[in-house]
Amino acid sequence: MSKTSPRVTVPITYQSEWQDGFGARGWKLDATLDEPSVIAATAETGENIPTSVLIHDLLDHHLSGFAVGGHRNEARALIQLASRTGADPELDYTQIVDEDLMARGHCSGEPLLDFLPADVLACLPAGVREDQEVMDALFQRWGRDALRARLIRHFREVGEAAQGEVEAHWQALGLDYGTRQALGLALQAVLRPADIQVSVEGWRHAHGCFVVADGVCALELDRPWQLTWRQRVQAVPRRPLASQQPVRQA
Repeated sequence: MSKTSPRVTVPITYQSEWQDGFGARGWKLDATLDEPSVIAATAETGENIPTSVLIHDLLDHHLSGFAVGGHRNEARALIQLASRTGADPELDYTQIVDEDLMARGHCSGEPLLDFLPADVLACLPAGVREDQEVMDALFQRWGRDALRARLIRHFREVGEAAQGEVEAHWQALGLDYGTRQALGLALQAVLRPADIQVSVEGWRHAHGCFVVADGVCALELDRPWQLTWRQRVQAVPRRPLASQQPVRQA
């Protein structure tokens, strides 16, 4: 890599079975190790998304300035995923709204009343504070279908409102925001052989880092062996909008 080219290193950890309540094989960003909702990811990609969940965590959350976990962070990160892959975030927004907000009155990462949009809160009777009671009251005032549609739209609004913040964060890192699609493919290209390596060797634990730069990306292991995979970042044409499988519940 060029000595003058800005580069960002992001530590990662692999375990063959994480003792985190999920028991999955895979990788996590070290920045997420204390976040209980984060499930380890392998190099496996979605049906219509060419990069794995780990690359989503890296590019659309971490390098965009968002923690991994929490509904607000996921709303923002899914817009970033959409803009670099063409994936439609509506499916994930709908899943989160249906399974968390509508079904349980649950908001991850912050109190439900802090997350709901102002026009929805304006219809809430005074004194209603408990999450499920809040949702029950809103069902009565809005109707389930209208409330569901408004909450899905709110997720998109939250994500789109963060665009300026995201671009400023990338600029502060010295990285070109416009190269994210190409960076994602390059990072996926180094993750895939590394994931095969740890699986074939039967390693229970490995540690290293992603190295992200506009010209070349790498995955460098420091434990248990010192190994490096590199991939040049190559410009790619924009993808058309496509449906996707859900990335992750927040």
